Amino acid sequence: MTPRTRLWLDFVNTDAAAQSPGGDLLRDFEALLIWSQRQGAVDDERAAGIRRRAVLQPAAAAATLVDARRVRAALRVLAEKGQVTERVREDAVVEINRVLGRSAGTRRLDAVPAGGYTRAFVPTGDAFAGLMIPIVESAADALVDEELARVRRCADPRCHRVFLDGTKNGLRRWCDMGTCGNRAKAARHRARSETRR
Repeated sequence: MTPRTRLWLDFVNTDAAAQSPGGDLLRDFEALLIWSQRQGAVDDERAAGIRRRAVLQPAAAAATLVDARRVRAALRVLAEKGQVTERVREDAVVEINRVLGRSAGTRRLDAVPAGGYTRAFVPTGDAFAGLMIPIVESAADALVDEELARVRRCADPRCHRVFLDGTKNGLRRWCDMGTCGNRAKAARHRARSETRR
């Protein structure tokens, strides 16, 4: 993750609405696990153990995917409406606490290969239950740190991605200047050119 992203927002952006035209990035349990690994939420050793368990317990893996999508839907609403609607924040807290409350484990500090440290959660018992912990903790941090005022939905009406506006003036409008921002600039240029004709 780059400094201006947050795990929970990246997770929200895996849904079909945020993808064009690829569809839901969490199409199956394996996709959820791969995404978690790529984001650094699950290390390779733990992912291998979860994969083995998924083969032995396919129904539990499928239920975990359903639950992940439920969490993602709640976090999308938080990202899009949480700053202005208290009820949305309350509902998100209930969902976050539901996930945090059902997983037992150990929190620890791990060294990162590139240098520095990261917080880690190592579940005990149900390996599947711990998959969502880093994501909901990231959302909890956003609430605790009062970051919702800087969470935005991309200004491009065709894009449904959300992002954290880390700019000094807080006026960032697009999820990515290279795609959505450039499309908007090109559209404004075309409109000005047509007006001049």
